[in-house]
Amino acid sequence: MSMSELLNSIASPADLRQLDRKELQQVSDELRAYLLDSVSRTGGHFASNLGAVELTVALHYVFDTPNDRLVWDVGHQSYPHKILTGRRDRMNTMRKKGGLAGFPKREESEYDTFGVGHSSTSIGAALGFAEAAKLRGDDRHSIAVIGDGSMTAGQAIEALFNAGHRDVNLLVILNDNEMSISPNVGAFNNYLAKLLSGKFYNGFRNATGRVLEVAPSLKELARRGEESVKNLFSPASLFEELGFNYIGPIDGNNLDALVTTLSNIKKLKGPQFLHIVTKKGHGYKLAVADPVKYHAVTPFTPEDGMVGGKSSKVSFTHVFGDWLCDMAKQDERLIGITPAMREGSGLVRFEQEFPERYFDVGIAEQHAVTFAAGLACEGFKPVVAIYSTFLQRAYDQLIHDVALQNLDVTFAIDRAGLVGADGPTHAGSFDISYLRCIPNMALLAPADENECRQMLYTAYQHNGPAAVRYPRGSGNGTPVQAEMTALPWGKGEIRRTGSKIAILAFGTVFADALLAGEALDASVANMRFVKPLDVELIKQLAASHDLIVTVEENAVMGGAGSAVLEALAAAGIAKQVLQIGLPDAYVEHGEQKELQAECGLNAAGIEAAIRARLG
Repeated sequence: MSMSELLNSIASPADLRQLDRKELQQVSDELRAYLLDSVSRTGGHFASNLGAVELTVALHYVFDTPNDRLVWDVGHQSYPHKILTGRRDRMNTMRKKGGLAGFPKREESEYDTFGVGHSSTSIGAALGFAEAAKLRGDDRHSIAVIGDGSMTAGQAIEALFNAGHRDVNLLVILNDNEMSISPNVGAFNNYLAKLLSGKFYNGFRNATGRVLEVAPSLKELARRGEESVKNLFSPASLFEELGFNYIGPIDGNNLDALVTTLSNIKKLKGPQFLHIVTKKGHGYKLAVADPVKYHAVTPFTPEDGMVGGKSSKVSFTHVFGDWLCDMAKQDERLIGITPAMREGSGLVRFEQEFPERYFDVGIAEQHAVTFAAGLACEGFKPVVAIYSTFLQRAYDQLIHDVALQNLDVTFAIDRAGLVGADGPTHAGSFDISYLRCIPNMALLAPADENECRQMLYTAYQHNGPAAVRYPRGSGNGTPVQAEMTALPWGKGEIRRTGSKIAILAFGTVFADALLAGEALDASVANMRFVKPLDVELIKQLAASHDLIVTVEENAVMGGAGSAVLEALAAAGIAKQVLQIGLPDAYVEHGEQKELQAECGLNAAGIEAAIRARLG
């Protein structure tokens, strides 16, 4: 991979800070070109990274990182940051096993001050850094970079409420990439931001505050005058009321404006709020034209944006999307809800066909669940489409607002199990463990694509809270039947009859469990339901086999295997049990199949684990 002249000279932000300010635009141009070349080869998050190039250069140029703490929200826009902080030569390993993580990671670099992957954590973490600096008497800045999407989450708002009235050097940068700025307005706002962040304006405001202290009515008049000027051009009132000094909005792709404004802000004390507006995909016209498509990409050809061949298999997400639309045609009570994951959760078609019954609540998982509960109270049948890792954020609402009241809400849990390149922040490693202990909650785990469709229908027909967990990507290509049939409630099925060994498979690991069963002449059951568990089937298999083996793509601790052990113990049955699942550790990023093999969740791994137990 070719490296450009200036970029090649930057091994760390300290080198960047040695450059003349006039050279920064060239650095940005080279960085954007390098990013395009790199991501087109490896895949990964793209459009948001292109939009954050100038901001990244400006931040590392103005602030003394890593002494000044820089916290990225989510981390979708952290690739330029990685390139400038000594990881340029490893970008070809991005999201591969043993390579760079797709998100900031503390173990990877001292410049990654806070590990992220989920949204809306940056302000709270940066406030923690700022308070720590104050307690220690350290002279350093704490900067949180958060997107407009992440600002929709309650956690970000909670942090803002707490941070604005703290006497700490905290800078919150709102990277708004949904608004566009016309050249004239943008130029004037850049000038206004420089003025508002400069010594004259802030010195004048502080001085007049002291001078007019003896005349409150005059002081109030001056304050209102100040606010009226700022509010003509920016949404300052909210953030000022929260205790921040609001600056902006400015063009976040204008490097000169960013450097000037950040340099001025660096001299200020107390909580500062900088509003910048960037364009997703900036510098690559295809990504600008379709930022949703180019948000996260597989390897592609930079010249035309063409990707390689795609799998002909239908993904589980697609199976869900089709089922949702088909079910909505049959039942007008069905409501589709997503916390800002329309594309990822497969609701694009549903939004188009049933717009009045489609609700995207923003990055607000807690609200999504309680909102669904309210709808259920009024006789509707909400379906919450959510990733396993994101449902964790709404656990209290799941228990108190849905399950405790036994409300009829269906949860379509995507990305259950290992997710591959996105790594441990996005893996659905715990949903079986945290769902099966909740009273009234039913949990279903399909073995293949067709069973996924039938299980969604089964869960939807159940009167009460029910969840269907399914993995990222596609299965073995099992044809999906258009007809929907409810499966026998709480019943598994024996798919192979053998001797001595009985393998109980939960979910899509069934295919590999069956292969292992054939190699070992074992009986193999597709358990289908984690809760209610088919206890009678377990007793039957325990009575006729020497070893019970449970297989699941979930943490072994508290998972489906634990449920089987509990059932055997309750029945007074002493039987040798081998639990196969995810280890008591966070599984790092890599290819999905590669990680499953590493955890022993492929046919060879299951067979080897059983042979090892048998000695």
